[in-house]
Amino acid sequence: MDSGKSACALVKELERFVCELSGPDRIWNVIFPDRAGTWRHLHVQQYKESHYLTRVGDETGSLEVVNGKRVKAAEDMSWGSRSWDGNDTEAEWTTILEVALRWLGVVHKDWIAANKRVRTEYPLDRRYGIVPNALVRDCLPDIYRLDKELGKADTRRFVGLVEQGWFVRREHTEVDTLSASRFFEYCRIAYIAARRKEDKVDASLSGHDMYVRYADGRHEGLLDIDPNSPQEFADWIDGKQPRRSTGGHPWEIKRGGNTTHIDLSVMRPFPGAKQGFKVELRGESIGRMVETLRMFLAIQAAGLPISIANPEGVRKRLLAQDSIGIVPAYASLHRANQRTWAAEDVFDVLHYADLGRFKRRIAPFITWEPLPLRWPRELR
Repeated sequence: MDSGKSACALVKELERFVCELSGPDRIWNVIFPDRAGTWRHLHVQQYKESHYLTRVGDETGSLEVVNGKRVKAAEDMSWGSRSWDGNDTEAEWTTILEVALRWLGVVHKDWIAANKRVRTEYPLDRRYGIVPNALVRDCLPDIYRLDKELGKADTRRFVGLVEQGWFVRREHTEVDTLSASRFFEYCRIAYIAARRKEDKVDASLSGHDMYVRYADGRHEGLLDIDPNSPQEFADWIDGKQPRRSTGGHPWEIKRGGNTTHIDLSVMRPFPGAKQGFKVELRGESIGRMVETLRMFLAIQAAGLPISIANPEGVRKRLLAQDSIGIVPAYASLHRANQRTWAAEDVFDVLHYADLGRFKRRIAPFITWEPLPLRWPRELR
């Protein structure tokens, strides 16, 4: 059987099994061992009249089965880096699909035993999970520690502010009036406080000039309004200032990628508010959190109202009361902490292999995400 026939046969066979729904799409995840005993993961997603078949963790591109009859390479899918365009790739697909078909027969015959085998034998380094940060910190003494980087005194100071309820008091985080020049004063304090060895921050510059030199540059007209006019700043914030443009990053005071920059943002205290402003720092990536905290502590020490995004979460990170996300070996760590882990206080991630010789010690404390179950439709 060639890969085209195998793909069509697999799509037909999947109709005998329950599926998950994602909006209007139907999804099947099939985990199975190949002939060599290596575990594979096949993701099948039906959109309208097409089924998209993807080998999770393999750089092989995807197949599209149209109307259950015609098979072609789905080159616009982002699961893999290679398309289905060569004899070697087609041979690989043929083998995988035939084994997957055979496995579905096993599941249909005894779905409980088959799913039990998946849960027992599927490699841990191909799974998602979470583990207490405190355990990882204790077992891996050389791992990066936010509290050590910040220092004991500043760690105690920030934790104390959170535990004393400092952030819930309006006068600590909101200001009644603000001008552009006043905002640039915030920036100057922040730039000086967060200087790294490789940074060349000229402390003789004004806050305005520092912002011009070190911020993102797409200021949306913030540099064009009267710097000393609270009214022009308020109108600019509310989108009523004619010099206000869109599409920029006016709050990105330290450049970086989508997840690795630092924002010092100004906003109304709540949607629709006409009075007052909340000033907030945000730089939650592991590489920028220390800088962000140093900015916050310096601005707070200067007596200026200031907040920081998710102070309770920052406290947990400093005290190792958060969790570390475990990401499959085939998946990138970049942005992996942004998946559906927010309720679990996951801010940082690593691969299972990163646990090194402590895997056996740490594994019992990892909460693994459930693997998908497959069972015949007639059981419903």
